[in-house]
Amino acid sequence: MFADRRREYWKMEHPSGTRTANIDPDIIADFTSLPFPDDSFALVVMDPPHIPQETCTGMVVRQYGHLAGEWKEMLRQGFRECFRVLRPDGTLIFKWNEVRVPIKDILPLSDVPPLFGHKSGKFMQTHWVAFIKPNI
Repeated sequence: MFADRRREYWKMEHPSGTRTANIDPDIIADFTSLPFPDDSFALVVMDPPHIPQETCTGMVVRQYGHLAGEWKEMLRQGFRECFRVLRPDGTLIFKWNEVRVPIKDILPLSDVPPLFGHKSGKFMQTHWVAFIKPNI
């Protein structure tokens, strides 16, 4: 199931040609307030916007979103909400790109420590981090 807070289709001219985006989630929802009961999923993937910027300008920001206002608190709430909908011992996979904000500044926003992570991409700026929800 793919959740996003918007549904959009657009074309944008780019020096390398026309770029398109088709953002068509299964459900419209904000990751800080998910419309699911507690303990609903065994696996959640959290891929939040990673560019702090007040306005939605540019192709990348338009396609993937941006962090505005109190964005650290928004990410903190996003982690809490993802853990809320995870079953005990469920897995959270978190994706973060360090293009503007290093992951060392983001991981402390989670109440649960990560198990491990992996860097990927041409410049090794994308991090995939695994968490397990404690079975308390």
